[in-house]
Amino acid sequence: MDWIKCNKIRMVKEAKTDMHKIISIMEIAEKKIDSSNILPDAHYYSKITLLYDALREFLECIALSKGYKIYNHECYTAFLKEILNESSLGDKFDKFRILRNGMNYYGKKITQEEGTEVIKQMNEFIRTAKSLLTKLKNDINNKT
Repeated sequence: MDWIKCNKIRMVKEAKTDMHKIISIMEIAEKKIDSSNILPDAHYYSKITLLYDALREFLECIALSKGYKIYNHECYTAFLKEILNESSLGDKFDKFRILRNGMNYYGKKITQEEGTEVIKQMNEFIRTAKSLLTKLKNDINNKT
């Protein structure tokens, strides 16, 4: 789904940048990452679910900092690709979205080795998202 369609079907709306909300969502995302890190490696399905939730929450913060509220996970892919011009990040997020959707709703199974690799990639993506969010927060603070 592209950004135009996301807007057309009202899965994206303009939103006021609310730093208190952004900070609160970031804190919740960090707690999910902490929870994932506590789990033993054998619980890789749960780790993936927690990390996906945290990643999506960081993307929500990025979108809010750019003045958007996104109501559909597919539209985060369009946001990354078309608004942030981060096509490779959009592709990676979509891969995680499809995997998590398959596991949660269709019983898709993966091996622990595959799970470990996905977790590694998700953690790398989260670091990138946090870095981008820090830059955006600094830009917002410099404007005020």
